Formats: sequence, structure tokens, C-alpha cells
Amino acid sequence: MGGGTFASNYANVGFMDREVFLNVYDLTSFNNYSIWFGFGVFHTGIEVYGMEYGFGAHDYSISGVFEVEPRSCPGFIYRCSISLGHIDMSASEFREFIETMASEYHGNTYHLICKNCNHFTDDISHRLHCKRIPGWVNRLAKFGALFSCLLPDSLESTTIKHMPEYYHAYEDEMSDSGSNSSSREGLEHEVVDHKVLISPTRTAEIALIREIAR
Repeated sequence: MGGGTFASNYANVGFMDREVFLNVYDLTSFNNYSIWFGFGVFHTGIEVYGMEYGFGAHDYSISGVFEVEPRSCPGFIYRCSISLGHIDMSASEFREFIETMASEYHGNTYHLICKNCNHFTDDISHRLHCKRIPGWVNRLAKFGALFSCLLPDSLESTTIKHMPEYYHAYEDEMSDSGSNSSSREGLEHEVVDHKVLISPTRTAEIALIREIAR
């Protein structure tokens, strides 16, 4: 009986680990008013296996996908978490999945209206066969053609937007060491590897995800 109870509890813990959450953040206090009308300006991240994954902007053609402690993404105000379902893959399989996704979401492709953090989380949830994110989360982007001229430029900035100096630092370091990459693509992937391993962003509590080719 005791062994069966332990096995059951262990299975339940594993099932909980595989639960997928959408963590929603406010980008502006204006959301406190606009939410009553069914829209707002939100950042979202996908939480699974004890970490949260989001998408942000920078100026380089490399991964803009980052990981952070759940419900604590710097620069935003946590609002709520929404369960989207459960996944069938292991932690290592999910890691490979998110690294593959990173190859499709480079920082320099981020766009507030067309390809933002909410498009990213909705795409992940869809590919994991979970629920799509609620419509109100990204409704403002859907009305982008009407509202884009009214949105302040500051809303384009994200957590990663403030980190370009690290890319320059690693490029300079590699150049000084006499590294001669055969292509710009090779250099960019090398920068990503250093970025994740050394993780200078720990002070900002985030780290970029290393991308792998599809």
C-alpha cells in the first residue's frame, strides 16, 4: 500500500512538472483601465519544467529567446498565470524543442505588431498541443494597423533590448584573440554559445537560449 502511494505521488509530481503555464505581465499601468475593455499591453512567457521562456528584441540575427525564473521577468509587472495544459515530452526533449524554436525567433525579427512575445508564446503552446493563449493578451497587436501610431516607442523595448553591449564585448574578444570565422553566421553562433555559458545577464536574471538548427 505504502509503495503504491509513493508511486502515485511521484507520478503526480511528474504530471505537475509537465504543466504549461502562460505567465502574463503588464507593460504599463494603463492596463488597469484598458483591461475592462478587453485589451491591454502585455508581455507573456511560457513556464514549463520550472523555468519561464520569453522572446525579446535585440539588434542581432541570433536567438532572442530567453529564460528566466518563473513570474519574475525583470522590467515587467506580473499579473497572472494561466494553465494551458500538459506536455508529453521529457525535460531534455523540451530543451531541444525550445532551442530549435530559438532558431526561428531571432532578436532582430521582433516586431511589436507582427512578431512579439505573445506571438511566440502562442506559437509554442500550439506546437506543444496545448491551448492557445487568450485573445485579450494580444488583442492590441491584432488592432495594430489602427493603434500602432498611438503607441509610444518605449513599448518596443523588452528585457533583452538593453543587452547589446554583451554581444559587442564577445565579438571584440573573439576578434582580439585572432579568431577568423569562415562566415558571419559562424561568428553569431559562437557568440550565442558564449552568451549562455558565461551568462553575463545573470545580474538581470535572464539568459539567452542557445539555438540549434532545425
